[in-house]
Amino acid sequence: MKNIVVIAPHPDDETLGCGGTILKYIKQGHKVYWLIVTSGKDSTIFPTVNISAYNSNITKVSSLYGFTEVIKLDLPVVRLDTIPEHTIYDSIATLMKSIKPEIVYIPNLNDIHSDHKIVSNIMISCTKDFRFPFIKKVYMYETISETDYSPALQGMAFVPNSFVDITDYIEKKMGIMDAYTTEVMPSPHPRSSHAIKALAAYRGARISVLYAEAFMLIFEKE
Repeated sequence: MKNIVVIAPHPDDETLGCGGTILKYIKQGHKVYWLIVTSGKDSTIFPTVNISAYNSNITKVSSLYGFTEVIKLDLPVVRLDTIPEHTIYDSIATLMKSIKPEIVYIPNLNDIHSDHKIVSNIMISCTKDFRFPFIKKVYMYETISETDYSPALQGMAFVPNSFVDITDYIEKKMGIMDAYTTEVMPSPHPRSSHAIKALAAYRGARISVLYAEAFMLIFEKE
């Protein structure tokens, strides 16, 4: 049984990026921890969002997955750049040393969203082997509507080198995504159910399965 940590800058990133993989790990009996870095919504930035209902959706999502633990840092959304990086690092590093995960999932370093960039950069520091020797693998996941909007320039494109068959979990992943009632958009928005499932089908075709999730394995040790 492994300890696995999934880092989400905002609630829904975990489902978009690796929801099927999370479900697969939990089905196999592993312990999966969900670390949510920001509050996800802020009434000053999203005045039309019912924050109470939004938080209820997060609770529902947690229950649908069956995470071992959900950890919320509740840092200000879209304003992570106003916080010293060492402050965020210290909070996450303390958690990592407590949980001692063998596998860590982080957002793509070159996502268009500033929160994703900051969290990914900090997390790479939080997985240094000489400080966190228990970590065996680190994966970057793609977040549709963030990863795909980053310019596909040399050194910035998301180039997956690891794929997970989620065919048996795609419907539950889609059902969990639907629980984010403020986040799923109508087609042809990239966060529509159609686009999310289409991406999984496209990634699945790469390994000759119906649906898959794709990752960049950026660190591995035996």
